[in-house]
Amino acid sequence: MDNIPFNPDTQNSSNAALILAALERVGESFRVMLWEQAKEYGLSPIQVQSLIFLHTHDERMATVTYLSKEFNVTKATMSDVVKVLTEKKLLVKKDNPADSRVQVLKLTSQGKKVAAATGGFANTMLEQIGQLTERQQTEIKTILLNLIHQLYREKIITMQRMCFTCVHFSTAGNKHFCNLLQIPLTPDHLRLDCPEHDQKPEPLS
Repeated sequence: MDNIPFNPDTQNSSNAALILAALERVGESFRVMLWEQAKEYGLSPIQVQSLIFLHTHDERMATVTYLSKEFNVTKATMSDVVKVLTEKKLLVKKDNPADSRVQVLKLTSQGKKVAAATGGFANTMLEQIGQLTERQQTEIKTILLNLIHQLYREKIITMQRMCFTCVHFSTAGNKHFCNLLQIPLTPDHLRLDCPEHDQKPEPLS
């Protein structure tokens, strides 16, 4: 049989293949929970994700262009998402005083309610993770952050606001430091989605 990670025989002889298959199942569980929550409100998964993102992130990220990069879809697709949410009176477009060419997306009061209600769609998974020990959580966190960083470097993931991609991040040997907050970045302090993130310029090829 083909030596692919979704082949049970391959998984039985390769921990790497089994871990990959396990991550795929976790991802599928995430999608199922998101879809069920979206259906309850007559929305699509990407519409729910957009509402949650706008509810939990800074206004400078509240544009069609930023959202399209965040969710790795075309600007046309994200424009359609915004159009539907606007028609449903869940968000409005406002002029951006800093740039007249770009409109800022703002949730309406109803949009905030829907975002708050749907934001806990993955709480079942969160409860399971919360039952792990602090040490186990820290170990998994470190592994996942490094994996996400590698996927970003491979340009598979397009948007990141994690420590490793920030101009304020520095490293010496195995020790990391945040030059903005002036704190050592131990595994417990590393962030995946930092409000103070300032994107590090891409290295010249």
